[in-house]
Amino acid sequence: MRKPRDYDSELKALADKAKAIKERRVRQLGELVAATGADALDADLLAGALLDAVASKDAATREGWRKAGAAFFRGKQRKPAPRSEQQPEGALPLEGGAASH
Repeated sequence: MRKPRDYDSELKALADKAKAIKERRVRQLGELVAATGADALDADLLAGALLDAVASKDAATREGWRKAGAAFFRGKQRKPAPRSEQQPEGALPLEGGAASH
């Protein structure tokens, strides 16, 4: 005869797994902020930039950001650009994903 399933323990295991995944995601987001150098920005400024990125509907701008992000992850050093090459503080990337000087 088959042993009955313990649904309570299965649900608890799934809840624990979901909690661990959420914690890992939050930790990775913090690591990403630090790796890009965005941790040097004021929290209000960073939140505003992220909110603007989420609200952006311009496909060209979003594609520029996506390309810049993909290039960041492909890079071996993953260090932020020197201050002279970065966007002015608080500015979002231009369509090409980098500032034009």
